Amino acid sequence: MKPFIFNTTPSIRMGAGLLDELGDIAKSVCGDRVLVVTDPGMMATGIVKRAVACMEKAGVRATVFSEVQADPPEAVIHAAVAAAQGMSGVIGLGGGSSIDVAKLAALLATGTQSLSDVYGVGMAKGPRLPLIAVPTTAGTGSEVTPISIVTTGASEKMGVVSPMIIPDLALLDPELTRDLPAAVTAATGVDAMVHAIEAYASASPNNNPVSRALACEALRLMAPALERAVQVPHDMEARGDMLLGSLLAGQAFANSPVAAVHALAYPVGGHFKVPHGLSNALVLPHVIRFNAVTAPDAYARLGPIAFPELGGLETAQAAAGFADALAALSARCGLPSGLRAVGITADDVPLLARDAMNQTRLLVNNPRKVTEADARAIYTAAL
Repeated sequence: MKPFIFNTTPSIRMGAGLLDELGDIAKSVCGDRVLVVTDPGMMATGIVKRAVACMEKAGVRATVFSEVQADPPEAVIHAAVAAAQGMSGVIGLGGGSSIDVAKLAALLATGTQSLSDVYGVGMAKGPRLPLIAVPTTAGTGSEVTPISIVTTGASEKMGVVSPMIIPDLALLDPELTRDLPAAVTAATGVDAMVHAIEAYASASPNNNPVSRALACEALRLMAPALERAVQVPHDMEARGDMLLGSLLAGQAFANSPVAAVHALAYPVGGHFKVPHGLSNALVLPHVIRFNAVTAPDAYARLGPIAFPELGGLETAQAAAGFADALAALSARCGLPSGLRAVGITADDVPLLARDAMNQTRLLVNNPRKVTEADARAIYTAAL
């Protein structure tokens, strides 16, 4: 067995209704002056108010920063860092963007580094404030990853990748995902499945047996649960399976990094303001078909785990069937089936392909080399 590294969140707590224990948990991990990082949509749900009340009851003074945007720009990071000054800890409460902002607020509030210092892999050195992540979507897995994504300029995304920003504790309460709109449930769910798929097939030298095992279990849980969660929102078994699957997929790709699906999805989101999960869903089957030409084995193994009806097929058929089944699942969950549905035309393909080539951190992990011409062909197929 080749050497590998596996890092993850030191403490994970999961259970329905666990948010009501956040006060005591926050006090023990983050101290008595806590910044809660969230977004305006979460503020409207009542979940933030409930969390703050719970903390106040436990003697924790909670300040709320609610300016997070999807695909957060640098200005939001700077504002969150300013709000974290003088705090004893930070809690990210919301979707992946809120947790990503919380990670950087906890890191940069100590004043030892600036945002420009920490872009890239291994550049964040710390120290940081204590950090808790409370996800309210089953999608990004950010509660267990060493990654935070920031929008720089008008559309380009850059990553901060370092074990230093892995949260100290992840609190998973399936009840917090119960009232997600169907479209958000579907898009974030496919995003989580992409994490598992890309982690399993990753060409990263750190692709490892732990990540592959987690990826398989994540897909086994999520493939049947996603459609149920979309169609029956209060199916708490489905919600729990999706939330746990998302976490497992997050652990997988945190250590065996994602590749071309994400590389091609980022320009779609950056230029056309398409939510990240939906961007992934739109290009996923087409990237798998491209990769399967030279590297079908991983997809052939994953196919029957997610979709048992693919069992018994030979390798090429199973890999092709996996791509088709994923596309069909997205369609049944109500997601658009092509890039044209989100306003992208053939004229936009060259721009998207050029920008995708900038995602070298991701493309290096793809099991098949992607040229700019390949990216154009994948986008064209996805129209």
